[in-house]
Amino acid sequence: MVAGFAPALHPRGERVQVKYCIQSHTIYQITVFVTQHATLPAPPFPVLRQSAKRSGMDYVAHDLACARGDRTVIAGVSFQLGSGQALILRGPNGSGKTTLLRCLAGLTPAVHGTTSFTPDDVAYAAHADGLKAQMSVTETLQFWATVFGAADVTPAIEGFALAPLLSRRIHTLSAGQKRRLSLSRLVLTGRPLWALDEPTVSLDVQAVAQFGAAVTAHLATGGAAIIATHIDLGLPDAAQLDIAPFRATPQTDTDPFLDEALQ
Repeated sequence: MVAGFAPALHPRGERVQVKYCIQSHTIYQITVFVTQHATLPAPPFPVLRQSAKRSGMDYVAHDLACARGDRTVIAGVSFQLGSGQALILRGPNGSGKTTLLRCLAGLTPAVHGTTSFTPDDVAYAAHADGLKAQMSVTETLQFWATVFGAADVTPAIEGFALAPLLSRRIHTLSAGQKRRLSLSRLVLTGRPLWALDEPTVSLDVQAVAQFGAAVTAHLATGGAAIIATHIDLGLPDAAQLDIAPFRATPQTDTDPFLDEALQ
């Protein structure tokens, strides 16, 4: 776990401190304290941004088995993904797409198998938006930029049409606007591999197109993406992987107390 304070600039021009707590690449307990002319401690960064896009890098998973809790959900998953390529995960609800993405992002350890990359190469976007209701869009973008060492938030603003929302507080945004803001974090991470779990939930047609363009731009600069989705993102060259055949064989759990009662 990493915890501390990060300097930022409030929209009114005041210096602020952002209290953060980072555990397993997830940010918790963000609190903003506005101060006048404060001297802020230097944050212990870079904390999360430890990887840059690498042309020619292959992302290989071999014979992965992943679990949810104490139950193995999928097993025998292998794939190879090159720079500039996308992999679309298919499969019915509950087939293990989220479990696989969380495993690739390092949030849950693999039960078996290996990968050629580390969690520090992965930017993971989950179902939850991961936003603090009391913060503004500007504060949120600046916070992420500080955490990931990004020099400029403009690409995130322009890529997801956030300019009209910059002064708004998160709690005043619609579900689709929150989702766009959440996805814009990907641009600021500097991570070469995006692992995306149903990223278009709550997005309208125009926002889906914007997101597809952002993924295309990421691929064009040498990045890669693994995306669990049920819709067409406009990525005609993307490979597809059906997760359903990798579903682990269910194991029958026995209850010794019940067995004894039935004897």
